[in-house]
Amino acid sequence: MEFLYEMDIVAFPSVVAANIDYTGEYISRRCRTLTDAELLQRVDASNYRLTTLGESFITGKATADEIEFDG
Repeated sequence: MEFLYEMDIVAFPSVVAANIDYTGEYISRRCRTLTDAELLQRVDASNYRLTTLGESFITGKATADEIEFDG
């Protein structure tokens, strides 16, 4: 998977959780689901980044029909 920007944001689920008022556990589960759908990429054991497909989805260039969710 390629990325749109040279400087990608890489974040721990707990950092995301602290900024949007959800638990780290909840965000971790959502990150795994989004990784399965190829919207996020796991960088290492704790960090994630947005994929090209994820960027396309949040900017409206890709639709939900183009994303494969398991459930």
